Amino acid sequence: MLVDSHCHLDFPDLANRMPDVLQHMQENQVNVAVCIGVNLEDFPNVIALAEQHAQLYATVGVHPEYTDVEEPDEDRLLGLAAHPKVIAIGETGLDYYWQKDQPEWQRDRFRTHIRAAKRCGKPLVVHTRDSSADTLRVLKEEGADAVGGVMHCFTENWDIARLALDLGFYLSFSGIVTFKNAIIVKEVAKKCPLDRLLVETDSPYLAPAPYRGKPNEPAYVRYVAEEVAKLRSISIDQVHQATTDNFFSLFKGAKRP
Repeated sequence: MLVDSHCHLDFPDLANRMPDVLQHMQENQVNVAVCIGVNLEDFPNVIALAEQHAQLYATVGVHPEYTDVEEPDEDRLLGLAAHPKVIAIGETGLDYYWQKDQPEWQRDRFRTHIRAAKRCGKPLVVHTRDSSADTLRVLKEEGADAVGGVMHCFTENWDIARLALDLGFYLSFSGIVTFKNAIIVKEVAKKCPLDRLLVETDSPYLAPAPYRGKPNEPAYVRYVAEEVAKLRSISIDQVHQATTDNFFSLFKGAKRP
């Protein structure tokens, strides 16, 4: 059994062919997938998928790249997170790649998500790009270790990984780990404690080899798991077991099939 801990099934590339996506999941032993919320306007589509399909769960949050959208406050996030199929707060975090002036509003929004997560007792799904120092600083200042969470699509070096692990966070690896030039990511995937490791697709983006450059989907998380097993010189069954156990340990609102 595998879990895709991060995907965007409400995006048109996947939503328009949902029966095939779910069938491919079943064929590849992917028994659970998490549909990630990126803004409040589209959250109804995200939660509808989770309501319609037992193997799907949802999160609620506003991605740091989204600017011209409803700005969340703690009570709004808490109200939506009360739904039994919402298992985390996020996608949240900081992104200084697209927002190069490192605006304070990003950090304020991030803090709002962390505070909401602490109030409802659900973990965080954290995005960080060109912003690792501030991401870790804000997490620490806000006491995010009280709820923990996952550093999704992890691409930082081992020093950053170790600091995130020290805060009680899990590291999730995407199809990037299968790319030949992803040396740093591969090294961290080898070093990360097995009991703190997750796998994801971030579909429809970042398709792993052998589908690189094509639309991604949850079924392809098997290739991420296979690469992790290869890098760590362990069996694929060990990776299946560990990443599945880790997922249900972190996301306590999810139920094993």
